[in-house]
Amino acid sequence: MDELFEPLRLGGLTLPNRLVMAPMTRSRASKGVINDLAPEYYSQRAGAGLIITEGTQPSVIGQGYIDTPGLHSPEHVQAWRKVTDAVHGGGGRIFVQLMHSGRVGHPSLYPDGALPVAPSPIASGERMYTPQGMLDHPVPREMTLDDIAATVEDFVSAARLAVEAGFDGVELHGANGYLIQQFLADGSNTRTDGYGGSVENRIRFAVEVARAVGDAIGPERVGIRLSPGNTANGIRESDPAGLYGALIRALAPYHLAYVHLMEFGHREVTELIRREWPGTLILNPHATGTEERVTPEAAAEVLRGGLADAVALASLWLANPDLPARIRAGGPYNEPDPSTFYGGDHRGYTDYPTLGG
Repeated sequence: MDELFEPLRLGGLTLPNRLVMAPMTRSRASKGVINDLAPEYYSQRAGAGLIITEGTQPSVIGQGYIDTPGLHSPEHVQAWRKVTDAVHGGGGRIFVQLMHSGRVGHPSLYPDGALPVAPSPIASGERMYTPQGMLDHPVPREMTLDDIAATVEDFVSAARLAVEAGFDGVELHGANGYLIQQFLADGSNTRTDGYGGSVENRIRFAVEVARAVGDAIGPERVGIRLSPGNTANGIRESDPAGLYGALIRALAPYHLAYVHLMEFGHREVTELIRREWPGTLILNPHATGTEERVTPEAAAEVLRGGLADAVALASLWLANPDLPARIRAGGPYNEPDPSTFYGGDHRGYTDYPTLGG
């Protein structure tokens, strides 16, 4: 599996291997401040070619879940700085994922019980865990043009704070049914202005965010995550190939560091994006056959087949902080404990053993 260990140029960085740690929500922040164990958690995994953090809200109204971290205050910057210093001290590279959840939120998360915002007043149809227990996502407030402009600026501000906090770059979360994908999808975007209707209009918000953030911190520090055909959080896309082909062509002139695809069985769309995207492509591939998760062997096959330049893995990184060493040794691999995925203390967070540990 030598393909996994070849260096890769990504934006202004040289990655020592092509194993990317995918973003994984851990819900261990307090008032948006990442917890004191986070520097250890992330630096344990500094052997990754690139670490992408858990989803991090760029504004108060961008929060989608309890106990998720933010990047919109000096306190957030100070806490994240400890993480980036620890990762860089371990020889690693780290991007923060900026995630505005849009309609995937709840008034209990926001001051004065404000409604979550979205391109159109259409509820997700899903439920979420809140301090009051499981509750329905409400019908969101439709964003005005001023709201849209302000949200673009929220992404820009968070990206600037990310640089201040020592991150090597940012990933824009355009996947999993959150705000950027809500604009992209015709099932959640029924606007009749310049941000809705045609494919060209529905991709406009994503392109504006990517361009503005790239202008602010340099496009070589900006990636974007997409999940064509993903139905998470009530998303419906009638023509993923047409939609994402148009988006990729619109993003190409801005020379972003990478596109990160989360694959949901639409391999033909992955192949289309591979052909159309002129830059680095990171693939979080779907599991195949009877496998519950993507194996290292399947990751290497992605690279051998030329489908992507790097491969993002999730739960394998969560449970195996020394994943590159384990792959080289042919295993064994720790099994992740789902009961400790969200919230809690060090258990299932910083206590997974390393080889010989």
